[in-house]
Amino acid sequence: MNATDRTPADLLRSALAADPARPLVTFYDDATGERVELSVATFANWVAKTANYLQGDLAAGPGDRLALLLPAHWQTAVWLLACSSVGVVAQIGGPSAPADVVVSGPDTLEEARACTGERVALALRPLGGRFPQPPQGFADYAVEVPSQGDRFAPYAPVDPDEPALAVEGRELTGSQVVEQARADAARLGLTQGSRLLSGLPYDTWEGLSAGLLAPLAAGGSVVLCRHLGQLDAAGLTKRQESERVTHTAV
Repeated sequence: MNATDRTPADLLRSALAADPARPLVTFYDDATGERVELSVATFANWVAKTANYLQGDLAAGPGDRLALLLPAHWQTAVWLLACSSVGVVAQIGGPSAPADVVVSGPDTLEEARACTGERVALALRPLGGRFPQPPQGFADYAVEVPSQGDRFAPYAPVDPDEPALAVEGRELTGSQVVEQARADAARLGLTQGSRLLSGLPYDTWEGLSAGLLAPLAAGGSVVLCRHLGQLDAAGLTKRQESERVTHTAV
């Protein structure tokens, strides 16, 4: 990747410039049988649409805080990079009440209602489907985002030395996220073209790094698996072979 990249959004831009057609995120939900594969270009398009929604409709800007109450999922990965694109701090865990925006899955709606700011809900259904009936007090992500613009430009420059991610009780700037992701990629032996299967949750740095940031920093890709424990050893081996996995974090 480009040595001058200083935010996660920079890493995505470099990946898009290098090879937009290659796979970036392959997502499995072993509770539903869902499989979704997103190329760099498709993933970047979702990020742009989400960033436009975050900056425009939700009026979020640099320094604002977004409480991300979502599991390890391809749409969570999109929100992480959208926050980086706008300059919004993505908060993983912790109370949602002080946040300017909360983004929730279907299982954390009650917790999300503590936020007095903007509230967005994701059904996390296959193919990014909508809620059958939107939760009261929440905008439905699947309704709001598809019509957003395919290109994104921030209203204000994103400072890589400002906080970008809050996880496990610590805050990291955009440049620190990139530096740590690169260090993790080196530690894991990831290189360009590596394919990392991760069954780790997104509530720790380790899970966020293995499940998106380290492969992105290395020029690789991730096979992100939710409910991986429902696979037996033979099923896991079959997936590793079929997805051409080179590294595993479970």
